[in-house]
Amino acid sequence: MSLVKKFATVGSGTMLSRLFGFAREMMMAAALGTGPVAEAFYAAFQFPNTFRRLFAEGAFNAAFVPLFAREIEAGGVAGAKKFSEEVFGVLFSILLVLTIAMELAMPFVIRYGIAPGFAEDPAKLLLTVELAAIMFPYLICMSLGAMMAGMLNSLHRYFAAAIAPVFLNIILVGILVVAWYGGYDGREVGWALGWGVLTAGIVQLAIVFFAVRRAGVSIGFRRPRLTKNVRRLLWLALPAAITGGITQINTLVGTAIASGLPGAVPSLNLADRVYQLPLGVVGVAVGVVLLPELARALRAGNNIEAANLQNRSVEFTLFLTLPAAAALLTMAEPIVRVLYERGAFTPQDTALVAQVLSIFGVGLPAFVLVKAFTPGYFAREDTRTPMMFAAVSVAVNISTALWLFPTMGAPGIATAAAVAGWVNSGLLLGVLIARGHWSGDAGLLRRTPRLLVACALMAGAIHLAVTWLEPQFAPQSPIYVQASALAAVVVGAMVIYFGAAFGLGGADLGMIRRNVRRKGDASAAPADPD
Repeated sequence: MSLVKKFATVGSGTMLSRLFGFAREMMMAAALGTGPVAEAFYAAFQFPNTFRRLFAEGAFNAAFVPLFAREIEAGGVAGAKKFSEEVFGVLFSILLVLTIAMELAMPFVIRYGIAPGFAEDPAKLLLTVELAAIMFPYLICMSLGAMMAGMLNSLHRYFAAAIAPVFLNIILVGILVVAWYGGYDGREVGWALGWGVLTAGIVQLAIVFFAVRRAGVSIGFRRPRLTKNVRRLLWLALPAAITGGITQINTLVGTAIASGLPGAVPSLNLADRVYQLPLGVVGVAVGVVLLPELARALRAGNNIEAANLQNRSVEFTLFLTLPAAAALLTMAEPIVRVLYERGAFTPQDTALVAQVLSIFGVGLPAFVLVKAFTPGYFAREDTRTPMMFAAVSVAVNISTALWLFPTMGAPGIATAAAVAGWVNSGLLLGVLIARGHWSGDAGLLRRTPRLLVACALMAGAIHLAVTWLEPQFAPQSPIYVQASALAAVVVGAMVIYFGAAFGLGGADLGMIRRNVRRKGDASAAPADPD
């Protein structure tokens, strides 16, 4: 199975989740706008979601996957099953204690950590605490689910883990539809969404649990013990969790700072939803697939294949991410207007969210490159170095956000996140090169500037098209006119970019077919039949 096909398998599931996520955000924007209930829900959901990224996706995709893959090679499925059961027992116990402690401390944590700016509005603060208490057990489901997703990825079964997150957005969209036709008020919508998040966590866990059983590994509960393998996992997981969740750490910091300005928290979240589409489809797919592939190549002593995997992953990342960044930078306002401007969401909200989105676009390539560079460390079981860079990134983000927020508001927080992302990606690449773990091949070095030229041509064309179609994008234009105009610009931009990229030699189909297909594919595990 080629690397591109694996990227496509994970990316398609992520794409489906993001599309349903758009539907969810569009309906929430219409129902709640950027008002106090929206602020409370986004702040409350950010809390368990951050822990999920820190202690689940970040830690287990970075630390668990290489160790699980090593157990498969050393002891077969039986050895991997024993290791996974040992980890399951310890992980479940830690999560249970953490959840109980956080539920008891929730009022304090929200008041002084997550949303200190809500203190001036007791009703909004109370609603945030209530929603966070409902949603926090989601962490248990998603952390155990992330462990099982890591097992599936190591077994070359990517589909179930990629499709499970879709159900969060399906369930929340269903709740919003019921709320719309049932005439729920804002507070009732918030409560229903909170219970929907918890329900979705249970559904997602069930999907990957049965997928693991179907893959031939049934997990039983063992009394939690700190065995040698578990200690090794925990030693690797702590820095990996911080590193893998760096975007969420910065988002959490931004949420806490933004809580001091009404409307800033939902504005950041709505913009985040848009740029998360390319970040999720490209960045998450590259990170999930590259780590086990790179770890396998390094264990086999195949440094040539490892170098090829890294270079092709970055090339794939830039090929799809650079045009997305250019589009967000040049047409953010039409995108936001078509997606969100209806119901309680006003033209003033559109202007603010569009400004935030265009700034996030500047940081998008950096956010995705971090996903492509960190497997170069994790596959070598080095999780401490990326953790240090993540700490630097957080420090840059906090200091820049505190500096810019008083004068710029929400766009200042977006600027801080973009700057921190570029600092983090630059440090990761620089040390990989210094250690001799990265060598850019001639193809990557030759094609990158040509992709930049193709993006510049596309951005210029988008600017002209948006200016020409300004009457169609006006707030008073019917939604179908706005959507048609946006679709025309997007299609035209794609034609120009891909035409220029292939015409200038920034991309080549033959190169992709030759270099992405793994040399040892014939002996690799079969693809996921799902």
